[in-house]
Amino acid sequence: MSGPSPVLLYIYSTKNIVGCVLALAALAAFFAGVIHDFWPEIVAGAYGIGALAAPGSGTFDPVAFERDMTPEEISTSLARFTSKIEKLVPADDFALVQSIVTSINGILPLLALRAASVADADAYSIRQTALHYLPETIAAYLKMPPAFRSLQPLQDGKTANVVLLEQLKVLDAKMKEIAQNLAANNAQALLANGQFLRERFSTQSFLTPV
Repeated sequence: MSGPSPVLLYIYSTKNIVGCVLALAALAAFFAGVIHDFWPEIVAGAYGIGALAAPGSGTFDPVAFERDMTPEEISTSLARFTSKIEKLVPADDFALVQSIVTSINGILPLLALRAASVADADAYSIRQTALHYLPETIAAYLKMPPAFRSLQPLQDGKTANVVLLEQLKVLDAKMKEIAQNLAANNAQALLANGQFLRERFSTQSFLTPV
């Protein structure tokens, strides 16, 4: 599924909203008789000033995870990642991210201990999908203006806020299930877990329906 168009994202951006507010204020001044000459230029200028002065959506660079990182290095990077997003995402989403990170921190050492009973492809899926999908999903979400996330339907009438929450719930539940299966050394269940992760998260956008 393709992402939202740049034009639509700009319409919901803080820059456009502030510009429109100032332009409407200038237009109101014209109708009130405060300004007379060059009012179209003044209205356009007010919009331009607002759009230039307002902050942009900013950028968020997801934490990079390398294949050969140790569980300790990954844990440190995950802690840095959660610290960066704490004030940027809704509280419910952040609580799920923390839960997912807790599961990942428990899963990675168990994967190393159970290496003989977990197929390489499944271990790689469990590790890489969680580590890449989580930060990349949050990064894609944060690229959207706050108003867009809250108001613009993306799929089935759901906003980005709703879709993100649903996706994080799925990943959280799956990470907890994997942790339980690793603890129980349930190789068959881990095989199903690895297949699920490959099919569900490896190549799909977080905008994909759950």
